[in-house]
Amino acid sequence: MYSNGVTGEPWLHGVQVTFDSLVPGCYTGRWPHIHFEVFPSIDDITDATNNVLTSQIVVPEDVARAVYEQSEYNGSTRNLDRITLETDNVFSDGWDAQTPTVTGSVADGYAVSIDVPVDPTTKAQVAAVPMPGQGGPGGEPPEGSPGAAQANESA
Repeated sequence: MYSNGVTGEPWLHGVQVTFDSLVPGCYTGRWPHIHFEVFPSIDDITDATNNVLTSQIVVPEDVARAVYEQSEYNGSTRNLDRITLETDNVFSDGWDAQTPTVTGSVADGYAVSIDVPVDPTTKAQVAAVPMPGQGGPGGEPPEGSPGAAQANESA
């Protein structure tokens, strides 16, 4: 589903109907977020061009700060202190529709719920620059955060 040049990257990509995820670390220049795509059917998920929606879910600040107290997220609090939703290059145009309801705790894990309106007749669009809510340039994960060692090993 991904181009040959990125199939070995440690970006936690996958295809699932529902999913479990880690709370992502906060890297320079982006508010913590989780990318997702919606497809018209399970049969359509084997081809990325079949998606009808590509978007991101905001990690609420209280959740991010609680998680970033864990030693595995070294550097994420510092990066979070340097960004706001207003200054994020994707969420700056609005984030209410991309903010989930979150229950749980660091100790017990979190559950995220979000309603996403989808028009299943939408045709996938390939754009050189992401549209609002469709992603944006990434960055290196903070040193010591989950995925940082893997990213450094693959670089």
